[in-house]
Amino acid sequence: MPDLGWLISQLRNPRNVIDILVVALIIYWLLWVAQGTRATMLIRGIVTLLAGVFLVGATFQLTALNWVLGQTWPVLLISLPVIFQPEIRRALEQLGQTRAWMPQLRPGANETADRTVSELVKAATQLARLRYGALIVLERETGLQDYVERGVPIDGLLTRQLLINLFYPNSPLHDGAAVVRDGRIVAASVVLPLSDNTAATSQLGTRHRAALGITEQSDAIAVVVSEETGQISVAENGHLVRNLDAERLNEQLRLLLKLDAEPLEPSTVLHGLGERLRLAPRAGQTGNGSAAKRQAGADANPSRTA
Repeated sequence: MPDLGWLISQLRNPRNVIDILVVALIIYWLLWVAQGTRATMLIRGIVTLLAGVFLVGATFQLTALNWVLGQTWPVLLISLPVIFQPEIRRALEQLGQTRAWMPQLRPGANETADRTVSELVKAATQLARLRYGALIVLERETGLQDYVERGVPIDGLLTRQLLINLFYPNSPLHDGAAVVRDGRIVAASVVLPLSDNTAATSQLGTRHRAALGITEQSDAIAVVVSEETGQISVAENGHLVRNLDAERLNEQLRLLLKLDAEPLEPSTVLHGLGERLRLAPRAGQTGNGSAAKRQAGADANPSRTA
Protein backbone atom coordinates (compact mmCIF):
# COMPACT_ATOMS: atom_id res chain seq x y z
CA MET A 1 0.00 0.00 0.00
CA PRO A 2 1.48 3.43 -0.97
CA ASP A 3 2.69 5.49 1.97
CA LEU A 4 1.66 9.07 2.71
CA GLY A 5 4.93 10.52 1.43
CA TRP A 6 4.47 8.87 -1.96
CA LEU A 7 0.93 10.20 -2.25
CA ILE A 8 2.05 13.74 -1.41
CA SER A 9 4.83 13.55 -3.98
CA GLN A 10 2.34 12.51 -6.65
CA LEU A 11 0.00 15.36 -5.78
CA ARG A 12 2.78 17.85 -6.46
CA ASN A 13 2.33 17.12 -10.14
CA PRO A 14 -0.44 19.43 -11.47
CA ARG A 15 -1.36 16.86 -14.11
CA ASN A 16 -2.20 14.29 -11.42
CA VAL A 17 -4.31 16.83 -9.53
CA ILE A 18 -6.25 17.70 -12.70
CA ASP A 19 -6.68 14.00 -13.44
CA ILE A 20 -8.17 13.37 -9.98
CA LEU A 21 -10.46 16.40 -10.22
CA VAL A 22 -11.82 15.33 -13.62
CA VAL A 23 -12.60 11.82 -12.37
CA ALA A 24 -14.20 13.23 -9.20
CA LEU A 25 -16.28 15.64 -11.30
CA ILE A 26 -17.56 12.83 -13.52
CA ILE A 27 -18.47 10.67 -10.51
CA TYR A 28 -20.18 13.65 -8.85
CA TRP A 29 -22.20 14.37 -11.99
CA LEU A 30 -23.29 10.73 -12.34
CA LEU A 31 -24.38 10.63 -8.69
CA TRP A 32 -26.25 13.92 -9.17
CA VAL A 33 -28.14 12.45 -12.14
CA ALA A 34 -28.97 9.29 -10.18
CA GLN A 35 -30.03 11.13 -7.02
CA GLY A 36 -33.74 10.86 -6.31
CA THR A 37 -34.18 7.84 -8.62
CA ARG A 38 -34.25 4.09 -8.07
CA ALA A 39 -30.60 3.99 -9.14
CA THR A 40 -29.62 5.50 -5.78
CA MET A 41 -30.78 2.39 -3.92
CA LEU A 42 -29.20 0.10 -6.52
CA ILE A 43 -25.83 1.85 -6.22
CA ARG A 44 -26.03 1.70 -2.43
CA GLY A 45 -26.85 -2.01 -2.53
CA ILE A 46 -24.05 -2.87 -4.98
CA VAL A 47 -21.45 -0.86 -3.05
CA THR A 48 -22.55 -2.39 0.27
CA LEU A 49 -22.44 -5.94 -1.12
CA LEU A 50 -19.03 -5.57 -2.78
CA ALA A 51 -17.52 -3.79 0.23
CA GLY A 52 -18.80 -6.49 2.59
CA VAL A 53 -17.50 -9.32 0.42
CA PHE A 54 -14.12 -7.61 -0.02
CA LEU A 55 -13.69 -7.00 3.73
CA VAL A 56 -14.62 -10.60 4.60
CA GLY A 57 -12.25 -11.99 1.98
CA ALA A 58 -9.35 -9.71 2.95
CA THR A 59 -9.83 -10.18 6.70
CA PHE A 60 -9.98 -13.97 6.71
CA GLN A 61 -7.74 -14.50 3.65
CA LEU A 62 -10.38 -16.51 1.82
CA THR A 63 -8.65 -17.43 -1.43
CA ALA A 64 -11.68 -18.78 -3.27
CA LEU A 65 -13.85 -15.81 -2.32
CA ASN A 66 -11.15 -13.35 -3.39
CA TRP A 67 -10.82 -15.19 -6.70
CA VAL A 68 -14.58 -15.01 -7.29
CA LEU A 69 -14.55 -11.29 -6.43
CA GLY A 70 -11.70 -10.68 -8.84
CA GLN A 71 -13.56 -12.43 -11.65
CA THR A 72 -16.71 -10.40 -10.88
CA TRP A 73 -15.31 -7.00 -11.90
CA PRO A 74 -15.42 -7.56 -15.71
CA VAL A 75 -18.95 -8.97 -15.46
CA LEU A 76 -20.02 -6.03 -13.30
CA LEU A 77 -18.69 -3.49 -15.80
CA ILE A 78 -20.65 -5.18 -18.58
CA SER A 79 -23.84 -5.38 -16.53
CA LEU A 80 -23.80 -1.74 -15.37
CA PRO A 81 -25.21 -0.34 -18.67
CA VAL A 82 -28.02 -2.89 -18.46
CA ILE A 83 -28.87 -2.22 -14.82
CA PHE A 84 -28.69 1.57 -15.10
CA GLN A 85 -29.98 1.93 -18.65
CA PRO A 86 -32.70 4.53 -17.81
CA GLU A 87 -30.30 6.63 -15.74
CA ILE A 88 -27.51 6.49 -18.33
CA ARG A 89 -29.95 7.49 -21.05
CA ARG A 90 -31.20 10.35 -18.94
CA ALA A 91 -27.63 11.52 -18.25
CA LEU A 92 -26.73 11.48 -21.95
CA GLU A 93 -29.92 13.35 -22.82
CA GLN A 94 -29.09 16.03 -20.26
CA LEU A 95 -25.56 16.26 -21.63
CA GLY A 96 -26.98 16.72 -25.11
CA GLN A 97 -29.25 19.57 -24.01
CA THR A 98 -26.73 22.26 -24.90
CA ARG A 99 -29.07 25.11 -24.11
CA ALA A 100 -29.48 23.79 -20.56
CA TRP A 101 -25.79 24.05 -19.66
CA MET A 102 -24.69 26.78 -22.10
CA PRO A 103 -26.84 29.77 -21.09
CA GLN A 104 -25.62 31.98 -23.92
CA LEU A 105 -27.42 29.64 -26.38
CA ARG A 106 -30.72 29.84 -24.54
CA PRO A 107 -33.11 32.30 -26.16
CA GLY A 108 -34.80 34.85 -23.98
CA ALA A 109 -38.54 35.34 -23.64
CA ASN A 110 -40.20 35.03 -27.02
CA GLU A 111 -43.65 35.74 -28.26
CA THR A 112 -44.54 32.11 -29.04
CA ALA A 113 -43.61 30.82 -25.59
CA ASP A 114 -45.37 33.72 -23.85
CA ARG A 115 -48.52 33.07 -25.83
CA THR A 116 -48.31 29.32 -25.15
CA VAL A 117 -48.07 29.86 -21.40
CA SER A 118 -50.89 32.41 -21.43
CA GLU A 119 -53.27 30.15 -23.35
CA LEU A 120 -52.31 27.11 -21.30
CA VAL A 121 -52.95 28.88 -18.00
CA LYS A 122 -56.36 30.08 -19.19
CA ALA A 123 -57.27 26.62 -20.48
CA ALA A 124 -56.13 24.82 -17.32
CA THR A 125 -58.04 27.25 -15.12
CA GLN A 126 -61.25 26.74 -17.06
CA LEU A 127 -60.78 22.97 -17.23
CA ALA A 128 -60.29 22.92 -13.45
CA ARG A 129 -63.45 24.95 -12.93
CA LEU A 130 -65.43 22.58 -15.17
CA ARG A 131 -63.80 19.51 -13.56
CA TYR A 132 -62.58 18.22 -16.93
CA GLY A 133 -59.57 15.93 -16.51
CA ALA A 134 -56.64 16.94 -18.71
CA LEU A 135 -52.99 16.13 -19.35
CA ILE A 136 -50.94 18.56 -21.44
CA VAL A 137 -47.26 17.92 -22.18
CA LEU A 138 -44.88 20.65 -23.31
CA GLU A 139 -42.03 19.25 -25.38
CA ARG A 140 -38.63 20.84 -24.83
CA GLU A 141 -35.24 19.58 -26.00
CA THR A 142 -35.95 15.86 -25.72
CA GLY A 143 -38.06 14.84 -28.69
CA LEU A 144 -41.36 13.09 -27.98
CA GLN A 145 -42.03 11.94 -31.53
CA ASP A 146 -42.10 8.28 -30.49
CA TYR A 147 -45.07 9.05 -28.24
CA VAL A 148 -46.67 11.51 -30.67
CA GLU A 149 -46.90 8.80 -33.32
CA ARG A 150 -49.06 6.74 -30.96
CA GLY A 151 -51.67 9.48 -30.74
CA VAL A 152 -54.01 11.27 -33.13
CA PRO A 153 -52.33 13.99 -35.24
CA ILE A 154 -53.71 17.48 -34.65
CA ASP A 155 -51.10 20.07 -35.70
CA GLY A 156 -53.25 22.97 -34.58
CA LEU A 157 -52.38 26.27 -32.93
CA LEU A 158 -52.65 25.98 -29.16
CA THR A 159 -55.71 27.84 -27.92
CA ARG A 160 -57.73 27.44 -24.77
CA GLN A 161 -60.84 26.71 -26.86
CA LEU A 162 -59.11 23.83 -28.65
CA LEU A 163 -57.77 22.36 -25.41
CA ILE A 164 -61.17 22.52 -23.73
CA ASN A 165 -62.78 20.80 -26.71
CA LEU A 166 -60.11 18.08 -26.72
CA PHE A 167 -60.65 17.24 -23.06
CA TYR A 168 -64.43 17.52 -23.06
CA PRO A 169 -65.61 14.29 -21.32
CA ASN A 170 -67.58 13.08 -24.34
CA SER A 171 -64.82 13.86 -26.80
CA PRO A 172 -63.17 10.81 -28.42
CA LEU A 173 -59.76 12.41 -27.72
CA HIS A 174 -60.21 13.25 -24.05
CA ASP A 175 -58.30 10.17 -22.88
CA GLY A 176 -54.54 10.41 -23.06
CA ALA A 177 -52.34 13.48 -23.33
CA ALA A 178 -52.07 16.43 -25.67
CA VAL A 179 -48.48 17.12 -26.76
CA VAL A 180 -47.47 20.72 -27.45
CA ARG A 181 -44.47 21.62 -29.60
CA ASP A 182 -43.48 25.20 -30.47
CA GLY A 183 -46.88 26.59 -29.58
CA ARG A 184 -48.84 23.98 -31.55
CA ILE A 185 -50.75 20.91 -30.41
CA VAL A 186 -49.11 18.20 -32.52
CA ALA A 187 -51.14 15.25 -31.24
CA ALA A 188 -53.89 14.30 -28.80
CA SER A 189 -54.95 11.07 -27.10
CA VAL A 190 -51.25 10.24 -26.70
CA VAL A 191 -50.41 7.26 -24.49
CA LEU A 192 -47.56 8.04 -22.07
CA PRO A 193 -45.45 5.77 -19.86
CA LEU A 194 -46.51 5.55 -16.22
CA SER A 195 -44.10 6.27 -13.40
CA ASP A 196 -42.70 3.22 -11.62
CA ASN A 197 -42.13 5.19 -8.42
CA THR A 198 -44.85 3.52 -6.39
CA ALA A 199 -43.90 5.37 -3.21
CA ALA A 200 -44.68 8.74 -4.81
CA THR A 201 -47.69 7.65 -6.87
CA SER A 202 -49.59 5.39 -4.50
CA GLN A 203 -52.23 8.07 -3.94
CA LEU A 204 -52.23 9.41 -7.50
CA GLY A 205 -54.40 8.60 -10.48
CA THR A 206 -53.40 7.56 -13.97
CA ARG A 207 -52.99 11.07 -15.35
CA HIS A 208 -50.64 12.11 -12.57
CA ARG A 209 -48.62 8.90 -12.92
CA ALA A 210 -48.35 9.47 -16.67
CA ALA A 211 -47.22 13.07 -16.06
CA LEU A 212 -44.50 11.87 -13.71
CA GLY A 213 -43.55 9.06 -16.08
CA ILE A 214 -42.96 11.27 -19.12
CA THR A 215 -41.00 13.83 -17.09
CA GLU A 216 -38.82 11.06 -15.64
CA GLN A 217 -37.87 9.95 -19.14
CA SER A 218 -37.52 13.37 -20.77
CA ASP A 219 -37.16 17.07 -19.99
CA ALA A 220 -40.81 17.73 -20.84
CA ILE A 221 -43.19 19.69 -18.62
CA ALA A 222 -46.63 18.21 -17.90
CA VAL A 223 -49.70 20.11 -16.71
CA VAL A 224 -52.39 17.95 -15.09
CA VAL A 225 -55.97 18.82 -14.20
CA SER A 226 -57.64 16.34 -11.85
CA GLU A 227 -61.09 15.24 -12.96
CA GLU A 228 -62.00 14.31 -9.38
CA THR A 229 -61.02 17.52 -7.57
CA GLY A 230 -60.28 20.09 -10.28
CA GLN A 231 -56.80 20.54 -8.84
CA ILE A 232 -54.04 21.78 -11.18
CA SER A 233 -50.56 20.24 -10.94
CA VAL A 234 -47.28 20.61 -12.80
CA ALA A 235 -44.74 17.80 -13.24
CA GLU A 236 -41.11 18.31 -14.20
CA ASN A 237 -38.07 16.06 -13.82
CA GLY A 238 -40.13 13.45 -11.98
CA HIS A 239 -41.40 15.92 -9.36
CA LEU A 240 -45.01 17.05 -8.91
CA VAL A 241 -46.13 20.47 -7.67
CA ARG A 242 -49.83 20.42 -6.80
CA ASN A 243 -52.71 22.66 -5.80
CA LEU A 244 -51.86 25.53 -8.17
CA ASP A 245 -54.10 28.45 -9.05
CA ALA A 246 -53.81 30.50 -12.24
CA GLU A 247 -51.19 32.86 -10.85
CA ARG A 248 -48.97 30.16 -9.40
CA LEU A 249 -49.33 28.01 -12.52
CA ASN A 250 -48.21 30.95 -14.65
CA GLU A 251 -45.22 31.51 -12.34
CA GLN A 252 -44.25 27.84 -12.41
CA LEU A 253 -44.40 27.57 -16.19
CA ARG A 254 -42.47 30.77 -16.76
CA LEU A 255 -39.88 29.66 -14.24
CA LEU A 256 -39.45 26.21 -15.79
CA LEU A 257 -39.34 27.62 -19.32
CA LYS A 258 -37.00 30.41 -18.13
CA LEU A 259 -39.05 33.04 -19.92
CA ASP A 260 -38.09 35.75 -17.44
CA ALA A 261 -34.36 34.95 -17.49
CA GLU A 262 -32.13 37.61 -18.98
CA PRO A 263 -29.94 36.37 -21.85
CA LEU A 264 -26.37 35.98 -20.65
CA GLU A 265 -23.26 37.20 -22.40
CA PRO A 266 -20.91 34.59 -23.89
CA SER A 267 -18.34 35.49 -21.25
CA THR A 268 -20.64 34.06 -18.56
CA VAL A 269 -20.73 30.49 -19.91
CA LEU A 270 -18.55 29.25 -17.04
CA HIS A 271 -21.11 30.64 -14.63
CA GLY A 272 -23.79 28.54 -16.31
CA LEU A 273 -21.63 25.44 -16.15
CA GLY A 274 -21.04 26.00 -12.46
CA GLU A 275 -24.75 26.39 -11.80
CA ARG A 276 -25.45 23.20 -13.72
CA LEU A 277 -23.04 21.24 -11.55
CA ARG A 278 -24.44 22.60 -8.33
CA LEU A 279 -26.52 20.11 -6.39
CA ALA A 280 -30.16 20.84 -7.15
CA PRO A 281 -33.12 20.03 -4.87
CA ARG A 282 -34.66 16.66 -5.48
CA ALA A 283 -37.92 14.97 -4.76
CA GLY A 284 -40.09 16.80 -2.26
CA GLN A 285 -37.95 19.99 -2.37
CA THR A 286 -39.66 22.07 -5.02
CA GLY A 287 -40.30 25.73 -4.46
CA ASN A 288 -43.95 25.17 -3.63
CA GLY A 289 -43.37 22.48 -1.03
CA SER A 290 -43.23 18.72 -1.20
CA ALA A 291 -45.92 16.68 -2.83
CA ALA A 292 -46.07 14.55 0.27
CA LYS A 293 -47.25 17.50 2.36
CA ARG A 294 -50.17 17.97 0.03
CA GLN A 295 -51.25 14.35 0.12
CA ALA A 296 -53.58 15.23 2.98
CA GLY A 297 -55.15 18.06 0.95
CA ALA A 298 -58.09 18.11 -1.35
CA ASP A 299 -56.55 15.71 -3.81
CA ALA A 300 -55.34 13.19 -1.21
CA ASN A 301 -57.61 10.45 -2.53
CA PRO A 302 -58.21 11.04 -6.24
CA SER A 303 -59.88 8.43 -8.34
CA ARG A 304 -57.82 6.02 -10.34
CA THR A 305 -58.60 8.04 -13.50
CA ALA A 306 -57.84 11.44 -11.98
